[in-house]
Amino acid sequence: MARVPLPGTRQVGRIEMTAMAHLPEVVSREEWLRARKELLAEEKEVTRARDRVNAARRRLPMVRVEKPYVFEGPHGEVSLLELFEGRAQLVVHHFMWTFDLDADGTEHPRDTGCPSCSSAADQIGELRQLHARKTSLAAVTRAPYAKLAAYRERMGWSFPWYSSAGGDFNYDFHATVDERVAPVQIFHRSEAELADAGTPWSPSMRGDWPGISAFLRVGDEVFHTYSTFGRGIEEFHNGYPYLDLTALGRQEAWEEPKGRAAPLGLQVGGPAMRLPDEYGSADE
Repeated sequence: MARVPLPGTRQVGRIEMTAMAHLPEVVSREEWLRARKELLAEEKEVTRARDRVNAARRRLPMVRVEKPYVFEGPHGEVSLLELFEGRAQLVVHHFMWTFDLDADGTEHPRDTGCPSCSSAADQIGELRQLHARKTSLAAVTRAPYAKLAAYRERMGWSFPWYSSAGGDFNYDFHATVDERVAPVQIFHRSEAELADAGTPWSPSMRGDWPGISAFLRVGDEVFHTYSTFGRGIEEFHNGYPYLDLTALGRQEAWEEPKGRAAPLGLQVGGPAMRLPDEYGSADE
């Protein structure tokens, strides 16, 4: 099927080139530098604000993890402590899976993970920079390990990935929400708080939710220090930190200035988002 060029673009070979309409004003190098310095002052404010938030995050209290969680990996069962691989810190990607549901709610895992979580996973590269800073990273998913291993091989990923199927880990850290198993908490809000915010809980919201959690090891004790969900994990998706540096940005409908670029529908949960290996050469 032939691809139709997006509005405001022209097609050169198989690559869509942006037309000049709605693009930044063309100015001299001197004028650009003056405007760039004005923006730099705002960027520095954001950097200072980020430093303050990061410091506040490091000052958060922590919770001792006392439940003996068990995961399945390539060499059998392992504990949460073993996921640290001897390092002081552990970052866990709560990787969602896709399930088919029977009429009675019984789940049947498919062969593929969530496209949005796969987008984030596709950007996890070599971990040696984290390891040099005494930090390990692993993905944890509520699906049978055999499914994870096959999908990981298909995608060519190398990061550690473990199954939490059959255990409480996902429910306790609110990466899976089901009021029949544990009290509801989504984005750190209880069922009552969700209702007060205008997003009342319903059974249609049951299931996996993407997130990231951080843990600290002190001797053989493990502590939970941080978790984030929603937009708190967006910078790990779709190359957003790079896209935010560009003139066209993320090419999503909400961005300003309006009319700059046609929305691609590739945002988290977007209609055009695919599994990483389903983008062909025509998309490159």
